[in-house]
Amino acid sequence: MNWKSARLRILVLVMVGTILNYIARNSLGALAPQLKLDLQITTEQYSYIVGAFQLAYTIMQPIGGMLIDRIGLTAGFALFAVAWSVANMAHGFARGWLSLAAFRGLLGMAEAAVIPAGMKTIGEWFPDRERSVATGWFNAGTALGAVIAPVMAALLAKHYGWQAAFVVTGGIGLIFAVAWYRWYRSPQDATYVSAEELAEIQEGQRPVPVSATTIRSIVGSWRYWAIAVPRFLAEPAWQTFSFWVPLYFAKERGWDLTQIALFAWVPFLAADAGGILGGYLAPWLQRWKGLSLEGSRIAGIWIGAVLMIAPGCVGLVASPYAAIGLLAIGGFAHQVISVLINTLSADVFPKSDIAKANGLVGMAGWTGGLLFSLAIGQFADKIGFAPLFACLGLFDLIGAIWLLALRRRLAFAKA
Repeated sequence: MNWKSARLRILVLVMVGTILNYIARNSLGALAPQLKLDLQITTEQYSYIVGAFQLAYTIMQPIGGMLIDRIGLTAGFALFAVAWSVANMAHGFARGWLSLAAFRGLLGMAEAAVIPAGMKTIGEWFPDRERSVATGWFNAGTALGAVIAPVMAALLAKHYGWQAAFVVTGGIGLIFAVAWYRWYRSPQDATYVSAEELAEIQEGQRPVPVSATTIRSIVGSWRYWAIAVPRFLAEPAWQTFSFWVPLYFAKERGWDLTQIALFAWVPFLAADAGGILGGYLAPWLQRWKGLSLEGSRIAGIWIGAVLMIAPGCVGLVASPYAAIGLLAIGGFAHQVISVLINTLSADVFPKSDIAKANGLVGMAGWTGGLLFSLAIGQFADKIGFAPLFACLGLFDLIGAIWLLALRRRLAFAKA
């Protein structure tokens, strides 16, 4: 992929949108210890606030995907970006856990389109051989936004108050909405793509049978369930890292907001590396190990699943810095898994349905994240975080076993 290519510029654009989306999303986790004090929120109530976002996000992902498929990426993604910006800014007006949960639910509805939109962008613009690499860089935006969020939110809250932190982290998304609407076009409609590059894109994409055009037909296919179950089991880890790790270090390790700002970004920096390297891992396995397209994705997911044992051991270490190190391995591993699962959804569904199908896969994942967050809210104060982190070490291994058992369903999807 030439650095002057149009598809590289499109990848940068969609990555910026993802970064800003995750800055808004992850600001809550960084501000949670202060919000609990100022708004007198219990751990259980905080789980409901997180759950409001997750429930709205879960339900809205396939709807957002359908809207993106229906009205197109240019207008659709811009509208969702405006909506998530306004919803996040509204958090500054919260006066208790109920109002904060309501604003959080609106944010979840608005942010649900980002991954389906990003995967549809990659499905439109990238040949098959480059798709996992592009997904890796796109997915790195989720972790980079999560790296920036705790530092940015904590500094803003320290100097200007937590209300200002929500307003600023939300408001910057409005700039992206304008930029996206101004510049994004599909390859066949873009005036900035050369004829040679357009031909390279189109010739490098394998035709996928257009057989899944409705939600029922997608959900009724084995290739959907082959991907959806591992995503259901993988997502609790990312939701835990995003929404609960700062509270874990405040509650069980005695850290204040400054210490959280200094160190809570480390697992997300490792996640960036996992997202990028995970994208390169699949083509490397194809070239050097002779694996098929689907086989290379599954092998990479297995590598990530084994590494996910590390965050499951957080409760076994005495040092908070060792705990950060184990969580960093988990962030790396999770993003390897996430990149390759998302890429599979673009591999095995037709371009006209990628956003919708990815939204449905994401809905399965966020259902897992929601249920696990509610479990943390119920049990963290009673049994501590250690047994809950231990569960994360098992979930991805189970998902990898499932995916391996159903690998032929994915291979036959392209037959």
